[in-house]
Amino acid sequence: MITVKQFAFNPFQVNTYVLSDETKECIIIDPGMQGKLEEDELTDYIDANGLKPVLLLNTHAHIDHIVGNHFVAEKYNLQLNTHKDCVGFLTNAAAYADSFGLKIGTVKTIDNFIGEEEVIKFGNSTIQVLYTPGHADGSLCFYSEKDDFVITGDVLFNQSIGRTDLPTGNYDLLQQSIWEKLFTLPDRTTAWPGHGPETNIGFEKLHNPFVAIGKE
Repeated sequence: MITVKQFAFNPFQVNTYVLSDETKECIIIDPGMQGKLEEDELTDYIDANGLKPVLLLNTHAHIDHIVGNHFVAEKYNLQLNTHKDCVGFLTNAAAYADSFGLKIGTVKTIDNFIGEEEVIKFGNSTIQVLYTPGHADGSLCFYSEKDDFVITGDVLFNQSIGRTDLPTGNYDLLQQSIWEKLFTLPDRTTAWPGHGPETNIGFEKLHNPFVAIGKE
């Protein structure tokens, strides 16, 4: 069984996730730590629970989601896995950081490209990769069928959706990604977003003002 631990980091309160199972192997998704206090919060949790990080993933490469990539990769000797269309965002990360009032040092480059229907394995667990563009090129979600949850990044929030006014954003494409990739998951599926509290797919299908598709 996968345990989901959520942290909120940096001024944008990005949700960073540590997924672990009974083997103590874990994966880290969207490390948004900025500064030593936040870095220590993440590492203290990993140390206290005797976890072994084995993989680093990004849902997408907006600066608030990748600012801690280099620290995590260096600390745990991890490779970065995300979609190939994230390369442009990482190439221009320093400029993006300045425009949003964030500071970033070394930018971790992508070691392995991942995409639709790829399966990520750690410990005794697997998660499926879903390609969900619209908020940003290269956006991915990570779905565990066995444990009934999906990490949605900035695609789907609790009663909201990701912005589409940033570079490569596309409102129609984002709606399509949600309807075809997320709203086809079981209603009981917990959705862990890139910002804010968790929700579930059934609730969002009924109540999300941007993408709801039905009524009770």
